[in-house]
Amino acid sequence: MGQTFLVDFELKAGAQILDVLDRAKVRVSVAMWANLPEYGDWRLVLAGPAFDKLGDFDAYGLIHETLAAAGIRPSMTPILMIFPMRDPFIVALRKAVGKTESRDGMRITGYPIGDRYPVDGFVYRIK
Repeated sequence: MGQTFLVDFELKAGAQILDVLDRAKVRVSVAMWANLPEYGDWRLVLAGPAFDKLGDFDAYGLIHETLAAAGIRPSMTPILMIFPMRDPFIVALRKAVGKTESRDGMRITGYPIGDRYPVDGFVYRIK
């Protein structure tokens, strides 16, 4: 199967989701699109302390409730993945990229990060 490309619509959708979560005061430390080979497509990856406190089920619930309150229906939501802040991928990503001066809009491609090897990635935020 050939690699799929991230398109402007997806980039805008990810930015909109992050904006809605920010306005709702949901603290997101990592927000990026990642094309992970184990899934074969793009996923909007999120990580943050608020999600860790809630656990997986409730964290996804918080996101969907917050988006629904802003008028974003589940059918309009891209595939999301919430990673714990202590996940090796998130830890390595924050260590490798989090201290660079200009990381917003940064592309990550072709090298291992923690325990994952993203085919491609687009960073909104890494704190």
